[in-house]
Amino acid sequence: MEAPIDLNTNWGLLGHEWAVGLLRRQIADGRQRHAYLFTGPLGVGRRSLALRLAQALNCTQSPAPGEMCGECRACRGFGRAQHPDLLLVERQEGDREIKIDALRALSRSLSRTPLEARYQIALILNFHYASEEAANALLKTLEEPNPSVILCLTAVDADSIPATVVSRCELVRLRPQQPSELAAALQSRLGVAALQAQLLAAVSQGLPGLAVRMHQDGTLLENRANCLEMLASLLGASRVERFIFAEKASKDRQALRDMLLVWLSYWRDVVMAASGGVVALNNIDRRIEIYAIAQMIGFDRAAQVLQAVEKTVAQLESNVNARLALEVLLLELPVVAL
Repeated sequence: MEAPIDLNTNWGLLGHEWAVGLLRRQIADGRQRHAYLFTGPLGVGRRSLALRLAQALNCTQSPAPGEMCGECRACRGFGRAQHPDLLLVERQEGDREIKIDALRALSRSLSRTPLEARYQIALILNFHYASEEAANALLKTLEEPNPSVILCLTAVDADSIPATVVSRCELVRLRPQQPSELAAALQSRLGVAALQAQLLAAVSQGLPGLAVRMHQDGTLLENRANCLEMLASLLGASRVERFIFAEKASKDRQALRDMLLVWLSYWRDVVMAASGGVVALNNIDRRIEIYAIAQMIGFDRAAQVLQAVEKTVAQLESNVNARLALEVLLLELPVVAL
């Protein structure tokens, strides 16, 4: 049975205790900032921390300053990201960037008073995708904050967004955990079995948010397994078979990108295994085949494949032809029989 989440133990989050402590103290002392920038890799828990902050700020039955009950209307609404005083902005599907119109509309909405909550929360996800014009459109809101508004921005790192925006926010840098620490937390906090916790911690590369999502949604691990089985099949496939696969796989750009990210983790492990040192792999359930491939192709060849996968992932962020990019990558894959 899955253990219940205790919101008053580190706000129900795995890791980032220092960040939770910082935010909790600010709220308790009435010193919360008008804007926060949460940085870190996708899956580290930036969005979850921002929503917990919204709950702690707006809980109507708080058991203690800086805490949340988890049961009141505000806690439930902000926890599900479905509260009328939560304004969520993110890059729309099919767009390369967050558009200026979205930030202008947000600024207009933030000029009003909250409908229900103590604070209106503006959550802008992956702000590194904002166009320069969009980022500039937010500056006035940051410079002249409404006292009943808290802005929360997330980004991969502070260097990816304009310094004028960073300087007007409280910067909270979130980092991955050591897999052993994350595995222990998954066991003690969520009741995950030991072997499964070790797998989740390793596959997620120490990212708590991703590990929790994988635990809650079994299809994520299933999809990962399918991606790796497909890779194994392609390594023994002919050029014609690889091109047939490229034609089919390139039709869904997002699914293709997700698959390549799984491959990226796998080939990083192959490179590490081929380096000859004692290393901790991310794909620990594939250890035998990873070391077999590393022995067959060697470090230099493995590094070439890794670079090719990295290049293809980057190309998918632009308007490059997905099928052509995938075909080029598949030609880079070694021919090995597992």
